[in-house]
Amino acid sequence: MAEFTYNPIQSVSPNQQVLLNTTIGCPKGYVIHREGSGIATLRGIVNNACSCFARYQVTFNGNIALPEGATVGEISVAIAIDGEPIQTSRARYTPAAVEQYGNVTSTAIITVPKGCCMNVSVENTSESATPDTTPAPAINVQNANMVITRIA
Repeated sequence: MAEFTYNPIQSVSPNQQVLLNTTIGCPKGYVIHREGSGIATLRGIVNNACSCFARYQVTFNGNIALPEGATVGEISVAIAIDGEPIQTSRARYTPAAVEQYGNVTSTAIITVPKGCCMNVSVENTSESATPDTTPAPAINVQNANMVITRIA
C-alpha cells in the first residue's frame, strides 16, 4: 500500500493533475512517486512466472470547490491512466456557491501487464456549461488523498 496526500488548498486547472506528497511509500518498489508530483507510477512486477499482470486498486478522496470569481456549476475530478481520465471514476459535485467545498471519492481497478508501467493521477475533468463562450473552470482541491493498494 502507498498513500499520497496534499492538505493545503491548491488550484487545479482543467485537465491538470492534483499534486501529491508521499505520506506512506511502497517499500517493495511496486509504486513510485516523485515528491510534489501528481503522478504515481504502477509497475507490472509479478510474484510468480505464471502471472501475466499486476492489479492495483486506486482510491482518491478530497474536497473540491470553485474558486472565488468562478461561475457556479458542476465540477469534477477523475483518476487518469497516462493522462487519459477513466470516465467511470469521475466524481462530480455541484456547489451552491463559490468556495463551498464538497467531498468526493473515486476508485478504479487498474491492471498493469507484466514488465510494463502505467502512470496514474487525479485530474480536474470539469467542463464548461457553455463551452463556446466560457472555458472550463479551475477548481480548488483541499485534503487530497490517494491510496494505491496492490490486490493481485
